[in-house]
Amino acid sequence: MFNVVHVDEKWFYMTKESKMYYLHPEEKQPLRTCKSKKFIANVMFLAAVARLRFDCSYYREFDGKIGIFPFVLKESTKRNSKNWIAGTLETKPILSVAKEVYRKCLIEKVLLAICSKWPRENGTEIFIQQDNAKPHINPIDSKFIEAASMDGFDIHLLFQPPNSPDMNVLDLGYFRAIQSLQHQEAPKTIDELILAVEKSFDQLSTESLNNVFLTLQSCMVEVMKNLRGNNYKCHTLESII
Repeated sequence: MFNVVHVDEKWFYMTKESKMYYLHPEEKQPLRTCKSKKFIANVMFLAAVARLRFDCSYYREFDGKIGIFPFVLKESTKRNSKNWIAGTLETKPILSVAKEVYRKCLIEKVLLAICSKWPRENGTEIFIQQDNAKPHINPIDSKFIEAASMDGFDIHLLFQPPNSPDMNVLDLGYFRAIQSLQHQEAPKTIDELILAVEKSFDQLSTESLNNVFLTLQSCMVEVMKNLRGNNYKCHTLESII
């Protein structure tokens, strides 16, 4: 699995419905408000990770973190307010990620990040594994194939086995680990939320990512034991992270 990149999307929310704080007796209780707890502001991110690389002395050569990219757009405000003047560019989340938006992010951000970070001594043939969601593009998509051969790389798309969410390290536990760090922040705007998620992605230890890949191998073993059905038990990652 050293030449496989796992990609997937996830919604990250501004805050949780309820949070626990430990306060000093003289400290004021923090107050966070929103229009409705059913409509907390959120942003969808596309993350890409790969297997770590170590040399013979167990020195890390590649941390496996390709990147995490928000689905947002910039729009100019139409009128003045207490927070900005008319014409200021405001960051807004893309609430419906269509196939064109996904393809653009995959080509302009994920592929460029792979080309800039990938250790070439391990080969240039790479497989990007995605799930079977409707917005995901076909592996024979002409625009992707044209962009995937840039800079001497040979990058291919493939789908993970259907009805098997445990075949992606992001769903298996890495997203949850990022989210636990992100909730330690207290963002109030979309820009602050994006910075909090990117900071959590960068700060999460590479050992956690390596543990998720080891757990993925355990899940594959369980799947091979039950080839006739999907009723297998998956090892949890909570004790590892």
